[in-house]
Amino acid sequence: MSRTFVADALRRRVAEAARFRCGYCLTSRRIIGPLLELDHIIPEARGGTSDEQNLFLACPTCNSHKANRVEAVDPDTGAVAPFFNPRTQRWIEHFEWVEGGARIRGRTREGRATVAALNMNHPDIVAARRLWCLAGWHPPSD
Repeated sequence: MSRTFVADALRRRVAEAARFRCGYCLTSRRIIGPLLELDHIIPEARGGTSDEQNLFLACPTCNSHKANRVEAVDPDTGAVAPFFNPRTQRWIEHFEWVEGGARIRGRTREGRATVAALNMNHPDIVAARRLWCLAGWHPPSD
């Protein structure tokens, strides 16, 4: 939880920049409702600020798994890699949808480390994504 007050106008700008979806797993607010949270890309516990360039949206699952970390182990190489940064990196370069959009696969060391550390393919979320796909709500087309 943030220790710093973030004004409503800034929250709106961050949400608009994120297109009202999680910067990591791309879960849309239209699917999960107003549960998206402000994520400090560099956590406050590590000296990150509440400036706009350090904020993005995250779903509760991704945000809680990220906690105060900024890196994780790439399961393919065993090397430590920084998390994907939704402010400065393009999602499609680091991740891809597999199994018809139900699962996320990391394409890069940052992507693989982020998928593993944020537990982005937890069985419950994969099951939910399968239903969202059937309804035509997922995966995002952009």
